[in-house]
Amino acid sequence: MLRAQRAVPAWLAHPFRWQRLPVPWAAVVRGALCAGPLLGAGIATGHPAPGVLSGLGSMLAGVNDRPGTRRTGMVHVGLPALASAFGILIGASLQTADAGWWIVPALFAVGFVSGAGSVAGPVRSNAGMQMLATTVLGAGMPLPGAPWAKALFVLAGCLWLLLLRLVLRSPRPAGGALSGERAAVATVFDALADALGAAGGAGAESARRRLTAALDRADEALRLRRLTSSLLRRHARTEELLLAERFAAATALCEASVALLWEARPLPSRVAQSPRQFAEALRTGRSPGRLSAPETSTAARGAFDQALLDAAVAFARREPLPPAPEPPAPAPSGRPVWLAVPRTVARAALAAAGGRTRRGRSLFGPAGRDYGLRVAVCIAASAAVALLLHPEHWYWLPATTTFLVKPDLGPLFSRTVNRFAGTIAGVLLFAGAGLVLTGSWWPALVAGAGGALLPFATRHFALQTVAITLMVLSFVYVGGSPEAAAERVVDTSIACGIVLVVGHLPRLADPRRRVGHRVTSALHSTEEFLRHVLESEPGTDPTRRLALRRAAYRSLGEARAAAETAAAELLAARDRNPDWLTVVTAAERIVDAATACAVRLDHGAHRPSVAEAERLCQALSAMADALEDPRRRSADVPGPDLLPVPDCATLTDVAAEVERIRGYAGAS
Repeated sequence: MLRAQRAVPAWLAHPFRWQRLPVPWAAVVRGALCAGPLLGAGIATGHPAPGVLSGLGSMLAGVNDRPGTRRTGMVHVGLPALASAFGILIGASLQTADAGWWIVPALFAVGFVSGAGSVAGPVRSNAGMQMLATTVLGAGMPLPGAPWAKALFVLAGCLWLLLLRLVLRSPRPAGGALSGERAAVATVFDALADALGAAGGAGAESARRRLTAALDRADEALRLRRLTSSLLRRHARTEELLLAERFAAATALCEASVALLWEARPLPSRVAQSPRQFAEALRTGRSPGRLSAPETSTAARGAFDQALLDAAVAFARREPLPPAPEPPAPAPSGRPVWLAVPRTVARAALAAAGGRTRRGRSLFGPAGRDYGLRVAVCIAASAAVALLLHPEHWYWLPATTTFLVKPDLGPLFSRTVNRFAGTIAGVLLFAGAGLVLTGSWWPALVAGAGGALLPFATRHFALQTVAITLMVLSFVYVGGSPEAAAERVVDTSIACGIVLVVGHLPRLADPRRRVGHRVTSALHSTEEFLRHVLESEPGTDPTRRLALRRAAYRSLGEARAAAETAAAELLAARDRNPDWLTVVTAAERIVDAATACAVRLDHGAHRPSVAEAERLCQALSAMADALEDPRRRSADVPGPDLLPVPDCATLTDVAAEVERIRGYAGAS
């Protein structure tokens, strides 16, 4: 008789998880040419301080040097770069003023702003973290120079990496200036083909999530392109409009595909081949060729083949269609209705976000206050301990805390374990390099090696810590503290202890407050999309429906990330909280079911009554309100009580998922 395997707790297994990602060779080359050469230039010219500061700026920019278009790189690297320069300005000003123990309340304030910014999205979260780190380093590192000059040197290091990003890029596909955007849209078609190939199998849900992530990246790339055109006050060129139309075709094809995926039946391989042909056409500039033969066995398959035909028409067009009137009118007969999407979907998506989402992301909302308080208390405590232990060089302890305590960057226990292990490995490697290498140039070589390792090290936090430790120890060594390596181990140990204690205080570690606002926002977005599907009249323009669906999937992605982090935390009161992952999964299935319902309604399925639709939407909205208010029990919320709807079984599936949410959230 086989013995059941004992499951490893998530908090214990998470530190060993390793992401499988392709090696970003272009970013590796950029990393090797950033911090090391800048530090070497400072050593060669006899001005180590500018070399240290510019190398620090390039290192922080390298942390955000991820694959993407030029414009996404400018945003993801540029905004944190400005925050880093501002942090150095604050910290250096405190050092110039000889703030002493006033540094503790100052870091508390900066830490609160940094932590509260975690609710505003990943880019602003990274900007807040780097602002806090550079504030600590600017206040503690004994480097000469005026505060404004130090800030300029850090900013120059960031700009150096951005310049290298413009010059050293991966091989560009066909498309000229739009190569990055074309590649992003092509990735959507590839992810769609993967999802269709996985239909009916065990990997169907994960493939659908990868498709959603690809849609998010492509949407961001095209929105930044449109924003740039607006800021430059120039009209979009022909190729930009054509690409926008092809992305709109991809969005409509994805919606039709969700209905196929919802049926959970394996599909013929030729069905997935057509999206791959579109992806190849985008990358090469050639025609997609012959597509699979249409089939109308089900409403979902008919909708998919119609969207496939519309996409083929979009790829065959060499001139963009004239802009649709504002507000968009229903498309005339014979013209695909999704062609109005490119010029209006951005505004509709903003409207779809709703006031609840904006309040959930507010720096002064409940989540923002809790996030900010957690970071501020940890930073202030670590700074106070460091000032007591060694006031001459106190900055490493709170700097370590900065990279540990951010609540949106992963489970606290996992990051603490990996930070400690990575620091030990980095210190040993740096000490070994000091024994083997000689002369004054070897710290620049070590910094260059760390910079080359940094893009690859995004696979695991311990490996990323090794790269950062090598680079920071090189900066500190050149800055005049050659004995700092051993002290870093002690400081890191103390910082890990402080973060584990303070970060797990009951209020600061409550998943309901840290995850609940994202799940609540996702449920409200899901309810808005479901209501629009059920209440829209036949022939209604689909622009708002597509935007609401994109907003729902985007908020569900954020909620899933927060729920997965909370599931891997080391918490004693886990059983008193809802099963967040199950709630999010049920909400994802509701969006999928509502999408399939929309496709069936478009093809003549029986429409539910107004009362039935209202009961279903109210049940979902009441569930969101119950999760938002800890004083209410979600199990007490009345169910949807939906009768079977002829030819629209997906609504019964929606009601079943609402009941699932009530059951798993009922433990609250």
